[in-house]
Amino acid sequence: MSSDVLAVAEHRRGVLRDVSYELISAGELLADATGGDLHVAIIGGDTEAFADDLNRKGVDYVHTVSEGEEFNHDVHVQAVEALHAEIDPEALVMANSVNGLDYAPAVANSLDLPLVTDAVGLEYDGDLTVTREMYGSKVETTVEVSGDQYAVTFRGGEWPAAEGVGDAEIGEFDVDIDTDTGSSVTGFEEVGGGDVDISEADFIVSIGRGIEEEDNLPLIEDLVEATDATLASSRPIVDSGWLPKNRQVGQSGKVVTPDVYLAIGISGAVQHVAGMKGSDTIIAINTDPNAPIFDIADYGIVGDLFDVVPELIEEFS
Repeated sequence: MSSDVLAVAEHRRGVLRDVSYELISAGELLADATGGDLHVAIIGGDTEAFADDLNRKGVDYVHTVSEGEEFNHDVHVQAVEALHAEIDPEALVMANSVNGLDYAPAVANSLDLPLVTDAVGLEYDGDLTVTREMYGSKVETTVEVSGDQYAVTFRGGEWPAAEGVGDAEIGEFDVDIDTDTGSSVTGFEEVGGGDVDISEADFIVSIGRGIEEEDNLPLIEDLVEATDATLASSRPIVDSGWLPKNRQVGQSGKVVTPDVYLAIGISGAVQHVAGMKGSDTIIAINTDPNAPIFDIADYGIVGDLFDVVPELIEEFS
């Protein structure tokens, strides 16, 4: 057994997902700690283009498996098992995503690996200690992983995206995939989709209970237009039917990592913070100086949004 790390990247509809680059950062931390190499695998889709983009600093090898266009459970399970047998890594790193949670348990079970899901932090001193969150992110817990090999799924938005062009060795990994499994991918349908994907936005204006009523939405929409931002919200706004589900940020919504996140009238409950704390710059507007959102904000305005927002609109118009 080696001390190498194997990370499995993700793609969807022809585009590498942001979590792929975050997995490289997490995997590099582990590889540096174990003294091994970081191997990154990409399965299906335009593997040649994906491999070039995954060649980031810290990556030693990129393995491509040319099979299918979109995610397929059986293909991923077989490919990852074969890669694991070839590389024999200490750590198998995957995304804590819809796809990751689909195939990761099956792989871990087949390979008899201990599996820790939804990791938000890690420490390594010869043994791995994983930090997880429980009870709606109100409590942090640590899990000590025993054994020579293990598998971990990492939550998106918790690690910076790997940057810089690396000098990885890129190669096709030949594996005999049994496609006669009874399952097949016939198409892709975005569940709960809408007019925009907030997870791809660079500047987000997000609203919470502080806007008081739906009739005040046009004021926020004017700010969104003036700043060329994307509108999002906390869960109460969606639950009230004022905005569609695809606009919700948080543990039960989407994880976003924009350059700027402007939180208006949002108190900063842990469930919401879990979905936006990875933003580069967080700005908060709230009347309550003790609102939890100010604990993570880079800039804060203690004031009435109905006074502050018109001033911002005038400034940016």
